[in-house]
Amino acid sequence: MIRTGLTLRRLIAAGITAVAAAATALVATAGPAAAATTPGIDVSNYQGAINWTSVRNSGIQFAFIKATEGTAYKDPRFNANYVNAYNAGVIRGAYHFARPNISSGATQANYLASNGGAWSADSRTLPAALDLEGNPYAGGYCYGLSTTGMRNWVQDFLNTYRARTSRYAVIYTTTSWWNQCTGSWTGPWANHPLWLARWASTPGTLPAGAPFYSFWQYTATGAVSGISGNVDRNYWNGDRTRLIALANNG
Repeated sequence: MIRTGLTLRRLIAAGITAVAAAATALVATAGPAAAATTPGIDVSNYQGAINWTSVRNSGIQFAFIKATEGTAYKDPRFNANYVNAYNAGVIRGAYHFARPNISSGATQANYLASNGGAWSADSRTLPAALDLEGNPYAGGYCYGLSTTGMRNWVQDFLNTYRARTSRYAVIYTTTSWWNQCTGSWTGPWANHPLWLARWASTPGTLPAGAPFYSFWQYTATGAVSGISGNVDRNYWNGDRTRLIALANNG
């Protein structure tokens, strides 16, 4: 979701599209017409000032909001977005853009948890998301890590975030990045909700071992009242009641 990586992410999404047909039967229950009917967005400083009342009145029910990146960056609009979304009745969650080549996973999980990514059982706060995607900076698509190194980094982040908050973090990724950079690792999906990035009309093939997705980012060029310009649009794979249950660790 980092905007300097937008072209890279478009290429990734386009590449996944080619394999969608073969996987349709495997994810038939996860399409928007079947279950993914609860609309949401994800935002960062890139969207500028947001009128969250207008966002909620347009039907948006949840939002992931960029909090942190790496070990030193906090989104300058995070505090306003996080509070204003909550006050408008939008179920909100923070997200952290991972930079696995600059520190340990534990360091970045602690940075997130200390800078807005903590959790409270208030029916409107989701567990935070770990944003894992192709490296938009120097250092290689998989951040210079081997598949074993990436697995260890991700596990370190997830373990630390859970120790800090009691929650299993959401994992945002594309199928192609996950399978390439973690070596088709299946370990996290027993507990960690999948937030799938695929800009297409169907979710397509899921990351190795994932039985279903919880969230699906299906476009980067959405339009929502209260936001100027494009915004990422998402679905929650269920109804609002189940989303509130996730927020409350139910």
